[in-house]
Amino acid sequence: MLFLYNLVIHIAGFFLKIAALFSPKIKLFVNGRKNVFNILKEKIKPEDKTIWFHSASLGEYEQGLPVIEKIKEKYPSHKIIVTFFSPSGYEVRKNNTAADITIYLPMDTKSNAKKFLKLVHPEFAFFIKYEFWLNYLKELEKSKTPTYLISGIFRDSQMFFKWYGGFYRKALKAFTYFFVQNESSKQKIEALGFNNVIVSGDTRFDRVAAILERDNTLDYVENFKNDQQTIVIGSSWPKDEILIAEYINQAPENVKFIIAPHNIKADQISSLKSQINKPAILFSEKENQDLSKYNVFIIDTIGILTKIYSYGTIAYVGGGFGNPGIHNILEPAAFGIPIVIGPNYSNFAEAVSLVEIGGCMPISSSSELKEIMDRLLNDNQFLKEKSRICKTFIQDNKGASNTIISIVS
Repeated sequence: MLFLYNLVIHIAGFFLKIAALFSPKIKLFVNGRKNVFNILKEKIKPEDKTIWFHSASLGEYEQGLPVIEKIKEKYPSHKIIVTFFSPSGYEVRKNNTAADITIYLPMDTKSNAKKFLKLVHPEFAFFIKYEFWLNYLKELEKSKTPTYLISGIFRDSQMFFKWYGGFYRKALKAFTYFFVQNESSKQKIEALGFNNVIVSGDTRFDRVAAILERDNTLDYVENFKNDQQTIVIGSSWPKDEILIAEYINQAPENVKFIIAPHNIKADQISSLKSQINKPAILFSEKENQDLSKYNVFIIDTIGILTKIYSYGTIAYVGGGFGNPGIHNILEPAAFGIPIVIGPNYSNFAEAVSLVEIGGCMPISSSSELKEIMDRLLNDNQFLKEKSRICKTFIQDNKGASNTIISIVS
């Protein structure tokens, strides 16, 4: 089976090069890997001490960041290497200050894995949440490098738990410890014969809790809000936006809306704006404008949604009408903002938990959206209670990073 795995990796690499001729994203994926080994040769000396973190994409990087920062404090003389699989992570965080070197992870071939680990020679390796690259794990095991999975989640649908997944189960022997998010994941791994499993929780709680300690001020959002109740719509998709636009068009005039779509392509932004009957302005149009005169502020840029949440009365987090489901609900929860989502959230443990305790409210229709939004806007006691639940949820679940750091040595 490992032979088939390696064959698939090589075939995928070949076809990705062809696909790169037609897809800008895949072109970034392919071209970004061309100079990886030259960069490593240039920036890492044989005598350097290094620690390697791998994240699939942006979400996993943000999830691992609290651990990266604490590792830097604990091992200040080590170089931190962060790798990404996806362009959507690398392109956004390639200039981060947490790592000494940020690069794409070369494709998981035997030769790439050997060459990469020879150049990096990490003292420790961390995989964040998932992405189990078999050749890299095999080489880490052979070199006896302490290797950790952090904020791990295991589900029955994964290859490890299938009758044909023996070669994947074998790869798990590379891990020194599995730091998992919940008891269910712990039980699943222990059922495979692994006892080196610790329920540490989700490091994202540490990440979002730290957001409260930084400056989240955005003067132009302050101007737009103008001391009015404000609903922040984060990471919305077209299916979300149909319901949201309908609600905006009949909402009270003193309620403001900030929409930060998941996709900021010009045609989709134009489509969104055309559905709204109230005065609306784009982020890209805000210069020399009195934003307080507008009811709707559409954010056609990236990187500021977290700060925008700090101005919200209510948050609607998008993605819940699609697959795999909703986007990050923890950021608005950290600011103590009640959260409304679409119906598809069952694959997200934090959403399931927050729905169960009442801080997050799922809807599946425009009438349900109107009902819950109107109640939150008009029932101050109800709003305060939902806010308290969200804020407490974040505070009660932080601390995973400290658990991990106390064991890694």
